[in-house]
Amino acid sequence: MSTRTAMIALRRFGLGARPGDIAKVGADPRGFVLASFDRRHEILLDDPDLEPSHVTFAAAAVAQQQQRLARLIPRETVLSNAQQVIADNSKLDNTEQRAAARAQRPLTEMEQKATVKTPMQKAARIRVENFVDEATVRFRHQATTDAAFPERLAMFWSNHFCVLARGPVRGIAGAYEREAIRPHVLGRFVDMLKAAEQHPAMLIYLDNQQSFGPNSPAGINQKKGLNENLAREILELHTLGVDGGYTQSDVTNFARIITGWTVAGLNTPGTTAGRFIFGAPRHEPGHWAVLGKTYINRGLQTGIECLEDFARHPATARHIARKLAAHFVADDPPPGLVAKLERSFKDSDGNLAEVTRTLVTADEAWAPEAKKLLPPIDLVIALSRSLPYTTGAGEMLRLSNQLGQPLWQPGSPKGFPDDDNGWTNPSALNERLRIAEQVARVLDKTVDPRQLAEAVLGADMHPQTREAIARAETREQGLELLIMSPDFQRR
Repeated sequence: MSTRTAMIALRRFGLGARPGDIAKVGADPRGFVLASFDRRHEILLDDPDLEPSHVTFAAAAVAQQQQRLARLIPRETVLSNAQQVIADNSKLDNTEQRAAARAQRPLTEMEQKATVKTPMQKAARIRVENFVDEATVRFRHQATTDAAFPERLAMFWSNHFCVLARGPVRGIAGAYEREAIRPHVLGRFVDMLKAAEQHPAMLIYLDNQQSFGPNSPAGINQKKGLNENLAREILELHTLGVDGGYTQSDVTNFARIITGWTVAGLNTPGTTAGRFIFGAPRHEPGHWAVLGKTYINRGLQTGIECLEDFARHPATARHIARKLAAHFVADDPPPGLVAKLERSFKDSDGNLAEVTRTLVTADEAWAPEAKKLLPPIDLVIALSRSLPYTTGAGEMLRLSNQLGQPLWQPGSPKGFPDDDNGWTNPSALNERLRIAEQVARVLDKTVDPRQLAEAVLGADMHPQTREAIARAETREQGLELLIMSPDFQRR
């Protein structure tokens, strides 16, 4: 059997070959990839050290509140000593009196129940600690998993429904991926869509907690209005696509429909802080037309009905099919493959297991030429899988940052680029070379780059790669050439 098809299974549909993996693929590379569907439970990253997003959200919120109260303590003391002066001077600005009263207020029952790792701990520290915990578990799994194809799918969908791990989202970005994305990568697209759009990380990232129906009770009282960010990105990026045929009116009306989709705070009655809630007082009244259909106002259910319709829209099938083909096969994917995926999406009602099965079994997906450059995070994972390069999450985060792809921090709601143009500028390529040099210097001195190349690139590596490694003047240079070779950098 040619090792070329085995390498496609391990690299195009996986995360890189480890020594010994080529033999595991056997004579049926497609069957090897499809067999990983049976290990879908591994996608979930169930780890007792990882907290649900609402726990982290509440912990950070309590810490912020405690910090605010702590800053008021000196002011409270001064006011207490000057109590008689305050009582005698009715013209004194009562702002400080109200602040002192807030400082004296005990924590609510919900605030007392929220998990705070250390009393008075800064919210930023809580968020950073949870970010690192999530990254550690994720990188460790990616470096060792035998279910590499489902993991690639999780990474693809996490980027499709991306959030930005900054501010309040920093502490819950990893939990968002675990809660909204990973359970659905081989499930139904509509379920992932609803889970992503109702997750606090997405609602905060795209400002829907700041969106008020202008004619809603809360909008009138607080003089606040619509924020269209979430509505626009759902239509433009998550479902129909930029050429999906929607109008600005569709965006605005959909934004009206999902007013009230927000996140429970510490003092929201009858809720758990950090969870999705429907805030009826913020919801814009009325019936609204989106994509030619008028939706009767049924509160929360109306927004859900919209998402279900978007998931079944023909433009969504087209948009998702092209993105999958471009991600796994080529920046300009074969039209026949896109058509197969689009048909599979429609026929299966968005069953992603069926869509990805169509991808794996399509001949176009197994073209021998490796056309896709590994994005930085994928490259870092490949280094940890293919080389005897044992490193922690902190170093993997540093390397991905150095290469221009900081984990869960894309430059826009479009996510990280999925084409070579995003990663092939001279500066980015120079960083790859610098990292290849760094890794080559720290690898075990007994590693022979020629033997390693055969083990992780296969006997069918390009002759130029084999010759260059064999003719290297030093061991380190041979390893650098291996890492920088097209066989290693492309899939």
